[in-house]
Amino acid sequence: MIQSFGNKETEAVFKRQRTRRFGAFQKPALVKLLMLHAATRIEDLRVPPGNRLEALKGDRAGQYSIRINQQWRICFRFENGDAYDVEISDYH
Repeated sequence: MIQSFGNKETEAVFKRQRTRRFGAFQKPALVKLLMLHAATRIEDLRVPPGNRLEALKGDRAGQYSIRINQQWRICFRFENGDAYDVEISDYH
């Protein structure tokens, strides 16, 4: 279950509010956020394979990401069945 967001724009997508920044891919982003919200284990996010679940490294060590599309990811921390600091990011 999502417990916190890393920014207001990501929270707006989750609450089904339109955003300028993410408008072009807001619907698939919402689908991925709902998957994350329903997950009780990090392994739940391995399906579908298109999520491409990754443990991040470097300054994002301790975080995971799933893909929205080739450019954008949802990054988050996952602890005890809950997601924290959830943000839509182009972190490359």
